[in-house]
Amino acid sequence: MKPSEQNPLRLNVAGLAADAASLSGTWSLTTLERLAASAHAEAPPAAGDEVVWAARGEQRRRTGGSPEVWMHLQARTSVRLQCQRCLAPVEVALDCDRWFQFVATEDAAAVLDADSEDDVLELTRALDLRELVEDEFLLSLPVVPRHDRCPEPLVVPGDVLAAESMEEPVKENPFAVLQALKTPKAGH
Repeated sequence: MKPSEQNPLRLNVAGLAADAASLSGTWSLTTLERLAASAHAEAPPAAGDEVVWAARGEQRRRTGGSPEVWMHLQARTSVRLQCQRCLAPVEVALDCDRWFQFVATEDAAAVLDADSEDDVLELTRALDLRELVEDEFLLSLPVVPRHDRCPEPLVVPGDVLAAESMEEPVKENPFAVLQALKTPKAGH
């Protein structure tokens, strides 16, 4: 099968690897619905927001067996999340640059995945590459998105009250009474 005949939404990974072929393209960020749902409510993905991706298949020879099926996946995009300090939208760049090994069964994938730095997946007849890219992006979202420096100064509720009061009352030192007892009085 020619690479141009491959459908990234129903990708034949074994065929891609056997041909040592590559695919690339773009998708609208709005088509990655789960990722789009994580965006800031005031800054959802627009039609012009894109995901740029590329996939390359390869077979790796191994001693005494059939070749291993591998795929290199690269993808990048950015999404506007909610800053956890100022609550305004913050642009977060997302990048994926991973190798995936494909094996015959899910059980074999689980065994190999525990011992491998690369991801190991079950080889299926048709892989939805867009879903795999979206999964990788969701896993790479920051736990606490925030600006390096928020665009507006942060206002803490206690600071608002302090700023509004013209003069703070002077608090008396609790040890002043003890100091007065210790000081000798005139005439004693």
